[in-house]
Amino acid sequence: MFRSGFIGIIGKPNAGKSTLINLVVGEKIAISTHKPQTTRNRIMGIKTTETGQFIFLDTPGIHKAKTSLGRQMVSTAMSVFNDVNMLLLLTDAGAPIGRDDTFILRSLKDVPIPVVLVINKIDLIGKEKLLVLIDEVRRLYSFEEIVPISALKGFNVDRLLEVIENILPEGPHYFPDDMITDRPERFLAAEMIRERITLLTHKEVPYSTAVVIDSFKEDSEKGLLRILATVHVEKDSQKGIIIGKRGGMLKRIGTGARLEMERFFNTRVYLELFVRVEKDWAQDSRMLGEFGYPNE
Repeated sequence: MFRSGFIGIIGKPNAGKSTLINLVVGEKIAISTHKPQTTRNRIMGIKTTETGQFIFLDTPGIHKAKTSLGRQMVSTAMSVFNDVNMLLLLTDAGAPIGRDDTFILRSLKDVPIPVVLVINKIDLIGKEKLLVLIDEVRRLYSFEEIVPISALKGFNVDRLLEVIENILPEGPHYFPDDMITDRPERFLAAEMIRERITLLTHKEVPYSTAVVIDSFKEDSEKGLLRILATVHVEKDSQKGIIIGKRGGMLKRIGTGARLEMERFFNTRVYLELFVRVEKDWAQDSRMLGEFGYPNE
């Protein structure tokens, strides 16, 4: 029997959803940083085995949003409820259950599909604390299964895949065996640039930044990809931070992103970055659409 289906991954910001999907598919398709709200779009990751095809949908963290962008991110995450065969609710073993968790569980009340609770980052807590946490969450919701894992260390992820396969229905190959995501190369390139910005800058700058790929062309004569991209920010001060003293920060961002692109695309990359101010773009529905964050 060949089983296949769609699995939505939901949870609070920084629970480790992107780390898990990257581990499962065996390639970095979703950017992952230590900062919350890194993921903004729904990203598909595909794992195919001899007995099944698992189609994971990574989503932005569900949180109390304060901007139009934030509300769009939450809407994107919750829209997955209607598009999948089952849900994985990812929680951080080291974080106390709070308001965001309660909101998510309330939202799941009338969901007619199986929900598996995945307790991530168990390498950071002891066994006794984990058992107490499992007992606590069992009282909050009737989960199909509860699976403790460490996505970073790869611990117990095989068990999670077994649980998923047992729940998914018999089905077809939806995608070719060698396909790992439905996202185009331009999207992945933009995300690599945004990841580097998130890692290298602080405070509000990563959350006020959008990256648009202006040109993505293969130069067959020189054997490289030519990529031109614009980094959009909301304020002149943010533009100054992104560029840095004598262009130093922009160079660091570009170098880091280029090396990641060369590893992923397996070719040399010529990357040129520009920085542009778009006042308060995160509150502008038109600009959100132009930057790849349309309203769901």
